[in-house]
Amino acid sequence: MELNKLLSPFRRAINDYKMISPNDKVAVGVSGGKDSLALLTLLAAYRKYFGIPFDLLAVTVDMGFCEDAYLPVADYCKQLDVEYSVVKTDIAQIIFDIRKESNPCSLCAKMRRGALNGEITKRGFYKLALGHHRDDVVETFLLSLFYEGRLNTFQPVSYMSRSGVTLIRPLVYIAERDLTGFAKELPVVNNPCPANHHTERESMKQLVRELSQKYPDIEKKFANAIMHPERYNLWTKITED
Repeated sequence: MELNKLLSPFRRAINDYKMISPNDKVAVGVSGGKDSLALLTLLAAYRKYFGIPFDLLAVTVDMGFCEDAYLPVADYCKQLDVEYSVVKTDIAQIIFDIRKESNPCSLCAKMRRGALNGEITKRGFYKLALGHHRDDVVETFLLSLFYEGRLNTFQPVSYMSRSGVTLIRPLVYIAERDLTGFAKELPVVNNPCPANHHTERESMKQLVRELSQKYPDIEKKFANAIMHPERYNLWTKITED
């Protein structure tokens, strides 16, 4: 997948939801995985080719699995002319060695987000770009449906009042398979987390794969239903005045 082909839906998402304004200070949460590195690459290209001036900062929360794991990411940020910061933490030790969490993902996400928000706000950045793509939109919707009995997923733009940080997700129109192809040339860092591929989200991925065998493009149809302006055409209880 070529950069130009991804830039079109990327730019459309930014424009549709007014994610970036001139002179914004945008930080990118870079885990080292394919999605976050693709996001960083696209943001750097967007800033370069579309003439919208904004500051860009890449931040990695190092959970403490491997020493110097992010050196290739640091070199790549230099190529993109993007400032890069690594926040050293003991999150892996706390979750897996001390607390021995059987379901670590929720606590891990909260701790990583706290470290990330702390770093970017310290540097004066209050807009945070995350690498959630179209498949993530659908999987989050299914997780909410099956585990909570709700029709819900994350928003393209969300303001976090506690931290004062606005989350933006410019990849929401892009399918994961397209990011996978694009990221083959990027310095992707292997995910050493023992919970990787053993999560509830992974079960939703597998469900969509199985449905796709019988119903082609089911993931795209799910996404279209979620994003359609008339998606709230569901039952409404009538109340007496």
